Amino acid sequence: MTPQEIEALFTRDSGEFLFARWGRPIAPVVFGVEDETLAVVKGAFEAVAALAGHHLAETDPELGSNCMVFFLRDWEELPQVPGMDRLVPDLVPLVARLAAADANQYRMFRFDAAGAIKAAFVFLRMTPALSEVPADVLALNEVVQCILLWSDGAFRTRSPLAQAGGKTILHPQIAGLIRAAYDPVLPAATREPAQALRLFARMEAEQ
Repeated sequence: MTPQEIEALFTRDSGEFLFARWGRPIAPVVFGVEDETLAVVKGAFEAVAALAGHHLAETDPELGSNCMVFFLRDWEELPQVPGMDRLVPDLVPLVARLAAADANQYRMFRFDAAGAIKAAFVFLRMTPALSEVPADVLALNEVVQCILLWSDGAFRTRSPLAQAGGKTILHPQIAGLIRAAYDPVLPAATREPAQALRLFARMEAEQ
């Protein structure tokens, strides 16, 4: 992976470079699934956190749960969830936009004073196509996409996952990038494109 490719993964459609990782332990909670699927999603969090060298927690002292994953049948269910309007600003217009776009997923982040991620909200509308994706693949894909603040189009034309020996795994380049991104020497958040060069250097040092 070249420095330019790394930079593109954190460059938004507006042209702005924005890198952020979690600045606190992740305390995930999952809604709308059976216990079997819940275990799969939590297993994905554990695997990706271990890869990053980051910590998981049962609770966040400020927010309780700071990474919420919601599985829905339809976007219109969102406004019916108690307290959702306090978590998601402009909830009703957002639901209308998601429904009009026939979207099947949406992610929203909150940040601390230093710009690091302090909370993430993941919404998955289980369309027939999404329902056909194996639970472990879907869970890994979603956890990877909220472990860092990727750009809008980071995985628009490529998946963060790959096939190996008939199994779906995290793409080795993306795995290496996540490990590099959580190097404690690097800033937890920055708008400097030079961050891509720092990430590249650490990925090269691993090889």
